[in-house]
Amino acid sequence: MTSISLLGRLEADSAALRLRLEGLTRQASTGRRTDAIGDLAPQLPRALTLRGEIVRREAYGSAIGEALGRTAATGTALQRLASIAGEFAGGVAMKLDPNDTGSLALVASRARAAMVEVGQLLNSQSNGEYLFGGSDFANPPVPDPEGLPASGMARQVAGAVATLGGGNAAAVAAATKAAAMDDSAGVTPFSAFLSDPAGGLAEPRRSVPAGDGQAMAYGVPANRNGAVASTGETTGSWARDLLRGLASIAALGPAQAAAPTDFRALADTIRQGLRSAANGLADEQGALGLAEQRLQAAQARHATVTDTLKAQLADVEEVDLAATLTRLQATRTALEASYTALGNLGRLSLTSYLR
Repeated sequence: MTSISLLGRLEADSAALRLRLEGLTRQASTGRRTDAIGDLAPQLPRALTLRGEIVRREAYGSAIGEALGRTAATGTALQRLASIAGEFAGGVAMKLDPNDTGSLALVASRARAAMVEVGQLLNSQSNGEYLFGGSDFANPPVPDPEGLPASGMARQVAGAVATLGGGNAAAVAAATKAAAMDDSAGVTPFSAFLSDPAGGLAEPRRSVPAGDGQAMAYGVPANRNGAVASTGETTGSWARDLLRGLASIAALGPAQAAAPTDFRALADTIRQGLRSAANGLADEQGALGLAEQRLQAAQARHATVTDTLKAQLADVEEVDLAATLTRLQATRTALEASYTALGNLGRLSLTSYLR
C-alpha cells in the first residue's frame, strides 16, 4: 500500500511538473506571462489602463507625424514663393523705367509666367491633399493656375493700369488693390470655397491635436495669411500682394511709359507691394518653422512617455526571459527525475520490496 500511495503521489507531482513545464515553455517562446489578458488578474485593470494610454499617445504621435509631412511640403512651396516675390521686388520692379520701353514686353512676359507658377505653387499637394486649400483638401485653391494672366483679377488690374496718366497713379494703384481683394466669382482667382465668407474665409487655420485639449495650428490658406500680418503696401495677404504686383507689371507697356511721372509713381507702388509680399512670406516661413519645432517637441514627448508606458506594461504582461529559462531548465530536470523515480518504483517486485 505504501508503494501504491507513493506511486500516486509521484504521478500527481509529475502531472503538476508537466503543466508547469508547458507554461514555462510557452512563456519562453512568446515572452508573455499569458496569452489570455483575463489571466492577468489582479493586474488586469492596470494593464488595460496602460494599453489605453499607449494607444492614445501613439495616435497623437501619428497625427503629428502626418502634420509634419504637410508642413515640410508647405515650407518648400513658401520658399519658392518667397524667391519669386524677392526676385520681382528687388530685381524686376526696381528696373521699371519709362525711358526703357524696349524691355517692358520681356518683363511683362516674365510676370505672366511667374503668375502661373505662383498659382501652381499654391496648388501644392501632400499625400493627395491640397496644402493651401483650407479644409477643402480635395479641390485646388486656385482652380485655373495656367489661366491666371487672363483671370478676372488680372483683367481688372490691366484695365486700371491702362488708364494711367494725368496724375492718377494713386487712383490706379487703389484700383489694382481693390481688384486683388475682390472675392467675387469671375474676379478672384481663388476657389469658391476659399472665397466664401461663410466658408473658407471664416474658418480657422488647419491644426492638429497635439495633446488633450491642445491643438497646434499650422495651415496656410491660399488667399489669406496664416500666422502673420502683412504690413506696408498690402491687401493684407501676401498671396494677393504677389499676384497684384505681377499682374500690374504684366499690364505695363509703352502707353503707360508715355506718362513718365505716373509710371514711376505706379512702379514705386508695385515695388512696395511686392516687398510687402516678400516680407510676409518670410514671416510666414518663420512662423511655420516655429510651428514645426513645437510639433516635433510634442511628438518627442509622446514618444518618450509611450516608451515608459510600454516598459510598465511589459512588467505586467511579460516575463523575465533569463529567469524563465532558468526555471524551465530546473522544471525539466525535476520532471526527468520524477519520470526516473516512477520507472524505478514500477519495477519493484514484492520480493525486492520485502528485502
